Amino acid sequence: MNHIMIDTTLTDDEAWIAVLARDRAFDGRFVTGVLSTGIYCRPSCSARHPRRENVRFFAGGAEARAAGLRPCKRCLPDDVSRDEKAVLAAIETIKASEEVPALAGLAADAGYSVSHFQRLFTRMTGLSPAAYSRALRLERAREALSGGERVTDAIYDAGYSAPSRFYEASGKRMGMAPSAWANGGKGVTIRWAVVPTSLGPMLLAATEKGVCRLSFNEGREALEERFPHAELIEGGNEFSALVEQVVASVEKPGTAHAVPLDVQGTAFQEAVWRELRRIPPGETRSYAEIAAAVGKPGAVRACGSANGANNVAVLIPCHRVIRSDGSLGGYAYGLEIKQELLEREAKA
Repeated sequence: MNHIMIDTTLTDDEAWIAVLARDRAFDGRFVTGVLSTGIYCRPSCSARHPRRENVRFFAGGAEARAAGLRPCKRCLPDDVSRDEKAVLAAIETIKASEEVPALAGLAADAGYSVSHFQRLFTRMTGLSPAAYSRALRLERAREALSGGERVTDAIYDAGYSAPSRFYEASGKRMGMAPSAWANGGKGVTIRWAVVPTSLGPMLLAATEKGVCRLSFNEGREALEERFPHAELIEGGNEFSALVEQVVASVEKPGTAHAVPLDVQGTAFQEAVWRELRRIPPGETRSYAEIAAAVGKPGAVRACGSANGANNVAVLIPCHRVIRSDGSLGGYAYGLEIKQELLEREAKA
């Protein structure tokens, strides 16, 4: 039996770190081939660690066997555990269901008690079955809206029984109404300004619900590209107080928690952004650490993409994410600004 839940987005360095930690969260995402002994293992195998130069990583058992290796008799890398099978079967049931499946039914199908299955599912996915189902439907609706579908069609196609159920599910997470989001901000008023800061000209834009754009060395054209149908109003007395608050947050990073935001993304992107806001000022996290924190330890590259999709610099502190080797990695507004932000936070 071949392994499932294979993840091919990991780098060799990240895979090696998981092996050294014997991290069970990576079991099933790749196998470790030991060329000197001719075997392949789970990342969590309890056997003594091989020398790094003797190791090669494979997407799964079939690939390792094709390279002439045989499975380890200690960790049985080709065996999928009963727990893994139960959770994967539940995920397929959730994906195929129009309504949120009852937890009791999912647990009964798996042969577990309700409380045990709830803990098991949450540990392996980072979400409860109900939360997973809601996030899946909301993400389907958002993807459909981004593709230009009619709002009502997208809502029903995503599995919601009525538009009100979608608005109820999305209202606390989305700022703009779905129709405005799908139509480039149609019907939404966005106030904006470009103001000087010690890091260079800063573009700030906000709806009535909060900041929707903060960037450096950009102007009105960036807003016109993202929200071509919104009403863009420059400045204003009401806007000036928010500008002062945000500028203070930029000049003294780490003081931005009270600034309201109006941001939208997929369920995964928003989970990453929430985790970024939990990083204390003066500290950093690797992409792998953020991916693990949101319950998706194998989605390191997807985490990097979510980090790059952040439209609100500083307030959602994507500058606090660096590579596993300690290097800065990338930053949309230049590494000099990223370095300066990190140095300011470290001093504070």
